[in-house]
Amino acid sequence: MTDSETRSLPQIGDPAEAPDDAGAPDAVPAPPARKGGRDRYFDLLRALALFRVVLYHLMGWAWLPIVFPSMGVMFALAGNLMARSLDRRGAVEVVRGRLRRLLPPLWLLGAVGVSGMLLGGWGPGDDGEPGWWWIHLTFWILPVSDPPYGEGLPGVHGLITSDWAAAMGVPLWYLRAYLWFVLLSPLLLRALRAAPWPTVLAPIALSAALESGALDLPGWRVEAGLSDLGAFGACWLLGMAHQQGVLRRLPRYVVPSTAPVVAGIGLWWALTHDLHEGHDLDDMPFAQSLWSFAVVLFLLHISPSWSQWPPRLRRWDRLITLLNSRAVTIYLWHNVCISVTEALWDRLWGIDVLAESAPGLLASPWPQLPFVWLLTALCVVAFGWVEDLAARRRPRLWPDGRPSTIKATHRA
Repeated sequence: MTDSETRSLPQIGDPAEAPDDAGAPDAVPAPPARKGGRDRYFDLLRALALFRVVLYHLMGWAWLPIVFPSMGVMFALAGNLMARSLDRRGAVEVVRGRLRRLLPPLWLLGAVGVSGMLLGGWGPGDDGEPGWWWIHLTFWILPVSDPPYGEGLPGVHGLITSDWAAAMGVPLWYLRAYLWFVLLSPLLLRALRAAPWPTVLAPIALSAALESGALDLPGWRVEAGLSDLGAFGACWLLGMAHQQGVLRRLPRYVVPSTAPVVAGIGLWWALTHDLHEGHDLDDMPFAQSLWSFAVVLFLLHISPSWSQWPPRLRRWDRLITLLNSRAVTIYLWHNVCISVTEALWDRLWGIDVLAESAPGLLASPWPQLPFVWLLTALCVVAFGWVEDLAARRRPRLWPDGRPSTIKATHRA
């Protein structure tokens, strides 16, 4: 599994939080008040994003992020929820609440992962700067920058591959990016209200400046932070703009006529910069910013705002509810589940009958997919309750929206 494969994610945000009622913004008219409850269209988008991310990390197909840009979608959904909360409550309270939901699942992952890395021989001398190693280790507590991890640590033969630490540590870039978006959101919302479209398009301009080399940045940590801000900031702001009613003020023909053009430019840029497996949109921030912006803009433009499922989707209610309720846990642990599945699958090559009669089956990642989801489900049961504690709810093992689960949540 390459760094590019592990870097794409799912977007997390506050998946289990019911949307707040929107208040009236300062300078732009708010959309009509929406009744309490969840927007099931957004829940569907988030569930699709999570499934696509797991599939992509297992398969590594470069075209999957183009078919459905999960990261842009998830940042947009999180930005929408953030704007709603800021309309109802003070900025300090909202930011504190978001951090309370985000950090405990990371701390549990760090307790398991960092302990395993230390037992595997990882330590202060690995990067040649022992003092900085201890400082960087605090990013597992507050991820204002990418948390460090042990590269090249041995795996457990037949149980987990040698890239397990990277599988656990590399995707945490998303938590760092999400944290900064949360911290900046009060200022971003003010700017959005004052100058909506210049604010929304500013991250794309930043990405273009970084791509052209016009900005000379000190160190890879600053560069990584600004690169992700440029790549996905417009999506976060589109989510906020959707909640604030900015998109509703556009003539109906604007989005269908402009989004394909922007998407085409982004796709052209990716194709002319060697798009292939292992080198995809995640390695092309400018192409990512254009493509994700265009797709998110179109998805928000057609947003039907479902308070209830359409008849054809009702059968998927429990699965989609579960994916939304445990989005953070699934994101944090699914790469480790892939690493374990790959190690166990490789052991099948030692069975002569299978190796001789079904080499194509053993070489295909498709049969591994159900086992990846089975292990991920076990992680949901084992670790998902932390999301409930972080949200100040009664812990639940399998929150799929069944009546007993809803009643327990209400009592809590």
